[in-house]
Amino acid sequence: MSDTATEVQAGGKPVPVDESINLEALTRDPYPIYARLRRDMPVVRVPGMNRILLSKWADTKYVKDNPQIFSSNDPITPMHRAFRAHTLMRKDGEEHKCERGAMQGAFSPKVITQDWVPRYQKVAEEYLDRLPKGEVVDLFPMLAAPYAARGLAVLLGLEEASDAEMIRWSQALIDGAGNFGENEEIFARSEAANDEMDALFTQIEARHREHPNNSAFSVMLNAENPIPLSQIHANIKIAIGGGINEPRDALCTILYGLLTNPDQLEQVKAGGDWVKAFEEGVRWVAPISVSGRYVLEDTEIRGYHIPKHSTVMTLQASANWDEEVFEDGHLFNVYRKSNPHQSFGNGPHFCQGTHVARRAVGQVMLPMIFEKYPNIRLAEPEDVVWSGWGFRGPLNLPVVLG
Repeated sequence: MSDTATEVQAGGKPVPVDESINLEALTRDPYPIYARLRRDMPVVRVPGMNRILLSKWADTKYVKDNPQIFSSNDPITPMHRAFRAHTLMRKDGEEHKCERGAMQGAFSPKVITQDWVPRYQKVAEEYLDRLPKGEVVDLFPMLAAPYAARGLAVLLGLEEASDAEMIRWSQALIDGAGNFGENEEIFARSEAANDEMDALFTQIEARHREHPNNSAFSVMLNAENPIPLSQIHANIKIAIGGGINEPRDALCTILYGLLTNPDQLEQVKAGGDWVKAFEEGVRWVAPISVSGRYVLEDTEIRGYHIPKHSTVMTLQASANWDEEVFEDGHLFNVYRKSNPHQSFGNGPHFCQGTHVARRAVGQVMLPMIFEKYPNIRLAEPEDVVWSGWGFRGPLNLPVVLG
C-alpha cells in the first residue's frame, strides 16, 4: 500500500489515509507535517495511531464546541491506567461539570489575585536569586521547571512535596497518558508515581480538614457536598499532570521568542506587554498540542465521513498556525493583529488553570526576570533543543545572566 491511500466509507467522502506519519517524526518536528496536512489533507486517518487527525483551526474548534458528538471519554486512551482513575478530562456533561466545579474555588479571580499571585511572586524572587550570574545557566531545570512545580504545589495544597517529586510525578503521568504503545516500563513509572501521590494525599488530609484554606485539595475536601475522595485524588493528579509542563514550557518558549527577537523584546519592555508576549508564546508553540475526542455518532467534517466509534485528534498546534487565521503563523510576533489561539482549548474543557498560568508567567516571572537580569542573552540559540508532539517545548534553555 502506498504512503497515502483512501479509506472507503459509506456516506460522505472517504477519509484519506496517510501511513507515512509516525510519532518519531511528529516528536522531532510536527510543523512541516501539519503544513502539508492543512494544505492537502486537513482530515486524515493515520492507521499507526488509530486516529483521524484534524489540522485546521475551524475543525478543531468545532469538535471542542460540540461534546454531544465528540466525547472526551476516549475508550482507547491510556489515561485511565496512567492515572488509575476515570478522570474529569475524560468526562462530559454534568459529571464533568460537577468534578470541575469542585475545584473552582481555588481558581476564582479573587483567590488567584489575593492568594496565589503573592505566593508566585515570592517563589519567583527566591528562585531567581539563586541563579548564578556570568556563566551559562540552563533555565529549564534551574528555573522554569521548579518554579512551575513549587507554584502548583502551593495552589494544590501539596507544600510537603518537593519540586523534584512534583516534576517526576508530572512527567510519569504525562508519559503514561501518552503511552499508546502500552510500554510496561512507562506504566511501571506511572504506577510508582500514583503510589507516592496517594501516600502524600493521605498524609496531608488531616491538615487540610483541620485548617481549611483556598488550595484545591482543601476546597474539595471541605466542600458542603464533597465529591468522592477517590475523585478528589484524581482531580489533583490531573492538575499535577498538566499543571507543570504548560507554564514551564510556555516560559521557556516565550523567553526564546523574545531573546531571538530583540526589537520585540524592547517594545514589550517599554509597553509592559508581558501578557501579550505570553499569549503569542503559547500560540507559537502550544505547550499542550493535541487532544483526543471519541465520536458518538456518524458525522461529517469538511464533507468527509467520520464514523461512529472512531477517535479524532484535534491538532491545536497546527490550528495555531492555520494560514486562514494567522498571517505568518510560523513567526513569533507579539504584536500580530489577531491571536485567537486554541492552546488552552475551548468549550467545556477549556483549561481551568489558564488564568493562573497567565499570571504566574506573564505577570510575575517574565517582567521580574528582565528586571533582575536586563542583559540576559541566549548562550547559543542553535543549541536549544525542541521536542514533543502531545506536549511540546524546549528541552533546554542555556542563557547567560547579566
